[in-house]
Amino acid sequence: MRTGILPDRDIAALFQSGALTTGRPLDTDQIQPASLDLRLGAKAYRVRASFLPGQASTVEAKLDRLKLHEIDLSAGAVLETGCVYIVPLLEALALPSEIAASANPKSSTGRLDIFTRVMTDHGQEFDKIPAGYRGPLYLEVSPRTFPIVVRTGSRLSQIRFRTGSAMLDGAALLDLHERETLVASEQPNISGNGIALSIDLKGTGGGVIGYRGKHHTGVVDVDKRAAQDAADFWEPLTDRGQGELILDPDEFYILVSREAVHVPPDFAAEMTPFDPLVGEFRVHYAGFFDPGFGHSQAGGTGSRAVLEVRSHEVPFILEHGQIVGRLVYEHMQDRPDALYGADLQSNYQAQGLKLSKHFR
Repeated sequence: MRTGILPDRDIAALFQSGALTTGRPLDTDQIQPASLDLRLGAKAYRVRASFLPGQASTVEAKLDRLKLHEIDLSAGAVLETGCVYIVPLLEALALPSEIAASANPKSSTGRLDIFTRVMTDHGQEFDKIPAGYRGPLYLEVSPRTFPIVVRTGSRLSQIRFRTGSAMLDGAALLDLHERETLVASEQPNISGNGIALSIDLKGTGGGVIGYRGKHHTGVVDVDKRAAQDAADFWEPLTDRGQGELILDPDEFYILVSREAVHVPPDFAAEMTPFDPLVGEFRVHYAGFFDPGFGHSQAGGTGSRAVLEVRSHEVPFILEHGQIVGRLVYEHMQDRPDALYGADLQSNYQAQGLKLSKHFR
């Protein structure tokens, strides 16, 4: 059996075969090079707390017990910070026995500090869909910093399909790096756990090195580009020559990796959850990097990884060059028809430190 991440044309074929279904026609740009954007359905349910259905229950059965009220999304609605919502998605699955899937927030979702996780009936893990799953998909949504406006069809999460084990081990990753220069670093930290990424807290000297989210702001409409003034939502952080940043508990930061990242056309990458044993903070909610990200053939010359950072219970000092995450690579089944970047007019190709597309 061929292994690897399914490319765009094979995702389209899943719709043709009935393995993927949707409640309304696909958006023209919904299928990405190695993933599919998932769309919110007609209703959201405010719930008392996050939950997993567990092996013996459906999501709907748990919702009947835990929902507080129902929200109509057809004309748009505000989701408040600090609240948990469950939204049935327009897309549903009837996967073949050899195809599994995983989900992740879209990059713009992570940069808005919207915590999202996909759930399935009888699921015992978030964002993991077992091979052969047949049933609906649901999205848990919890805005953390800004209240948001969403509506039916809004796209906050994405799903990636794979057959078999596609992840590169340490030796294969080192070989690929030597051929393709996956990260621009004189001494890359490469192991079986991926390529280490470190934090840039110096920038170009005296300039902006990051942003901290403001409190008590207006709402952000997730479907409107460049609709908000960045100064109303973000406090810029400048380099003071110290090469360090104190993360305050419950504050949200946008920072950037020191290394420029490159994803060759025949591969896909993902930022893995950061090991909490080396620091009391969480980095990067949105983890998918599509084929062509930072690739010269797709209009990029290496792109920095923008990092969404939140401290946990205590203040924590980040230092310039400190490792904050790891990037794992998987091989594609085939090269996608369209690459991230020039082929798709992608928002974050050849990026440095950059806020989400919602701000001007």
